[in-house]
Amino acid sequence: MRVLLVLVIASVPLAAADDARLVLDLKAQTEFDRVDLAGAARLEDAGQCVQSQAAALAVAPPADTALLHYRKGYCLLAGAATTHRAAEYSAAADELQKAIEAWPARAAIARLEAGPDAAGLERARAELAPAVNAPVCASDVMPAPFCQQVVAKGRQWLGWMALQRGDLPEAARDFTATSDAWADWVDGRQEFAARHYQAASARYDAAVVIWESERRQSPPNLLGSFGPRPDWGHTLTDLGGAQLLAGDLHRAIATLDRAAHEDPSLARPLYLRAVAKEAAGDEAGALADYGLAGRTAFAAAQDLASGEAHLYRGILLYRRKDYARAEEEFASALNFAIPPALRPDAEAWRHLAAVAGGSCQASRGYLEHSLESVSPFFPKAEARSMAASCTARNTAAAGGPRAN
Repeated sequence: MRVLLVLVIASVPLAAADDARLVLDLKAQTEFDRVDLAGAARLEDAGQCVQSQAAALAVAPPADTALLHYRKGYCLLAGAATTHRAAEYSAAADELQKAIEAWPARAAIARLEAGPDAAGLERARAELAPAVNAPVCASDVMPAPFCQQVVAKGRQWLGWMALQRGDLPEAARDFTATSDAWADWVDGRQEFAARHYQAASARYDAAVVIWESERRQSPPNLLGSFGPRPDWGHTLTDLGGAQLLAGDLHRAIATLDRAAHEDPSLARPLYLRAVAKEAAGDEAGALADYGLAGRTAFAAAQDLASGEAHLYRGILLYRRKDYARAEEEFASALNFAIPPALRPDAEAWRHLAAVAGGSCQASRGYLEHSLESVSPFFPKAEARSMAASCTARNTAAAGGPRAN
């Protein structure tokens, strides 16, 4: 009886401690569920969730700390999604790092939301790849269905990073596994690279329709808001470019209008809109857009040095048949910072302006050679016609072909 009494007395403070911890655990679970089930959590709810997890952590046994660190980091991430502050995303990643042994991918996703540099992207990729390719969904850290959703989200980010590197096959593998709009987008990129412009336009359009629907709706839970998002200005520019090359000029112009509205700092949609208007026979509209593209590129440039702006100004002058000044602008485009993708076009335009301006014999060969690497938006047929007329003029000047 005395032993039994001692055991009962000894258990009283332990039971009280367990009851207090149980209350804290229930509050922590409730506050976490409120945040997790919200498509866009309120900042107040996220803050209360963080506090409740911290309180539970203070009295938690070692076996429970991974779960609580995970929840605390998740709620920090919810708050960061509201404020969009990089420091708060980093704080979430640091907290989630404490649960990294149980499941590392969530911390990597938090770093990606913080907008990392190239080194940060590589670090996130190194963390995500093993977690996604060989996931371990520990039931004591998070429910298995939720863990599987997180794994899918991690694979989505891996696909996005492959897309940024231009690795379309790897991006296709990752996005196909997630079966979302990004899979359609990568299909479009592959079709575009193969010069199947109608197919590219269709796949791009399918992705945009899904993204626009998602844009109008709240995600089913907080996790749904933590995936890679399309850059609408560039996305619509790519769609408009594919529509242009597919010959759907009116839709291309409308799409490029939207791209320019989404991001007024972008010059490229204005340039492509000029090309589309020119193809549609709107010469005045095309000239206006070439000029607007040049001014927009200059406005976005650092230290007023923009090879892209000089390129668009050169095209405007070329279309006005001011070939000498156009050639100077194209030369300036090549001397200033210009995106690598635009350099082949700038070189070809420079040679085309020289040929059109009368430097036929010296520049025709350079022009013909440069056409091998231009973008599909460069007027190759026009350039070949100009080179052919140049050859005809040379033949005529030499007295025509000699008779045998």
